[in-house]
Amino acid sequence: MVSPVKRAERRASLSTLAAMPELPEVEMVRRGLEPVLTGRRFERVEIADPRLVRPYEPDAVAAELEGERVASVERRGKYLIVRFETDRVLLIHLRMTGSLRHSPSGLEDDPHRRALVRLDDGVEVAYRDVRRFGTWLLLEPGELDPYLATRVGDEPLDVLFTAARLGERLAKRRAPVKAALLDQRTLAGMGNIYVDEALWRARIHPLRPAESIDRDELRRLHRAVRTTLEHGIARQGSTLRDYALPDGGSGSMQDEFKVYGREGEPCDRCGTPIVKTRVAGRGTWFCPECQAATSSSRAPSRSRRQSSV
Repeated sequence: MVSPVKRAERRASLSTLAAMPELPEVEMVRRGLEPVLTGRRFERVEIADPRLVRPYEPDAVAAELEGERVASVERRGKYLIVRFETDRVLLIHLRMTGSLRHSPSGLEDDPHRRALVRLDDGVEVAYRDVRRFGTWLLLEPGELDPYLATRVGDEPLDVLFTAARLGERLAKRRAPVKAALLDQRTLAGMGNIYVDEALWRARIHPLRPAESIDRDELRRLHRAVRTTLEHGIARQGSTLRDYALPDGGSGSMQDEFKVYGREGEPCDRCGTPIVKTRVAGRGTWFCPECQAATSSSRAPSRSRRQSSV
């Protein structure tokens, strides 16, 4: 068990790391917004940052959103899907530092607020984004599926996602397995944190060529991906620097990381110090003993760059 002092030290260290909200974090945002938005009408919409909806005009998008009534709040990979009764969709991508907050009594002014929605019951929902990478896209009926089809792959928590299906997605990929898993067209919603954690659970070196993963390893990796994501959701996500729940609360997954951000700390499984390297341009943490490199684990001469959608 990690001591309170060690946990505080780890939190301080992790707070320096930048991490994009991944599937567990976006799923928790969805769950927090669903009871607030479903059935409610967008009474007034203010979009203060033109980058949020470019190339469209903020006032025009805001006017289109006003009057829409929410039918459901869904998620696809790292995308939030606000589906309206008209079958139009507001597609929200939080990117690096985006977050959504709500309050029945009004929200305080925030220099990083990029948009504000007032619902017909008086609740305010604000979108804030320090680095301004997030996007809002209003799609007409029938446009959502074609838009996502070219950007995101299988949902790793879907019942149709099997070890065999994972093998199909990794077959003939010479890129490191970590780079392949970061590619949103391989698995929707996986990011730097949960890929490192899943590879540790599966005892697979992050530099192993994806195509070299054998059948038994695929079973372990499939199980590890699902277990890691489910654990992240159960802990309400990882709060490192910017991520927060819509009610302002924090997740606690960061207190239970096995490798991510833990360079030099002992592996929880074997005691070997965790090491850090870089894969596909991303900081990567792993246990050199539990995830020992094999003859097929050397990095390929060129690795595909992962999709950032």
